[in-house]
Parts: sequence; C-alpha cells; structure tokens
Amino acid sequence: MMMVPPQHDTWVELTPEELPIAAIYDWALDPEAGAVVLFSGTVRDHAEHRTGVTQLVYEAYESEVGPRLADIAAEMRQRWPSVRKAALLHRVGTLCLTESSVVVAASAPHRDAAFEAARFGIDTLKATVPIWKQEHHDGGTDWGLQPQPIAQVPGS
Repeated sequence: MMMVPPQHDTWVELTPEELPIAAIYDWALDPEAGAVVLFSGTVRDHAEHRTGVTQLVYEAYESEVGPRLADIAAEMRQRWPSVRKAALLHRVGTLCLTESSVVVAASAPHRDAAFEAARFGIDTLKATVPIWKQEHHDGGTDWGLQPQPIAQVPGS
C-alpha cells in the first residue's frame, strides 16, 4: 500500500509501511518556503553497549500517537509561525539496517526556522510519543536501553 500525502499543510502518520522519503520532501516544498529540512532516523548496526544490531522492532500505543504527533506539529507552528509545512511520520513493525524509522520535515521561508522547527519536532517526538523499540543484536534481543517516562507535548 502506498502512502498518500495529505492535501493540507500537516502530515502526521504512524505506519507499518516504508516511509516515502522523497515524497515527504516533495510534499514539504512550498512556493513561499526557501528552506526544507528533512530529518530521517535510520536503523544502524549498533546501540549503546550493543554491537551487531541486525534489526529493530517498533511498537506503539497507537491511539495516542496520532494526537501527540498533531500536537507537536501545532507547537512547531506556534513557536515558528513561518513554518509552511510540517511532517512527522514514524514506522512500526520490523525494520532492517538502513531503513528509516522516523521522518520529521519542516519547510519555511528561511533556514533558521526550518532547522529549529525540525529539531524541535524530532526531539519532542522522542520525548513525548509512546513508541518503543526492541533491538535484535549479536547478544540477543532487548528493549532499548534508554527508556524514559513519556512527557506531555510542551504547550499542549
């Protein structure tokens, strides 16, 4: 199944499908935006104190994810009113090395706002959205080593 970009200026989604990086970038383009910042978090072959990572399995408290992603996008716009488009997408399920697990994009007339909004988006997503990863590595299978309590989205 192919993901279809929305017709409006916010794209939030939790999906088992491969994240369409090029389509997200193309969607974020806007005639009034001179900058598009797209962050893609990918599966790497190691984690803190773990080598030989071969895959990650993501699980989510699905009914909470969409509203929290929407809250983050709204807060991005509140803090950086010039943001034209904001995207926050995360995968669930099994991901192999180099696959994108999360994408955050922001477009704005100038690079400072786009960079700052995208950075806020990924940092806030990591701290506030209930998504967990299980790491498969050369020593076995474990849940991520840096668990933290789920916080509220600032401003919501």
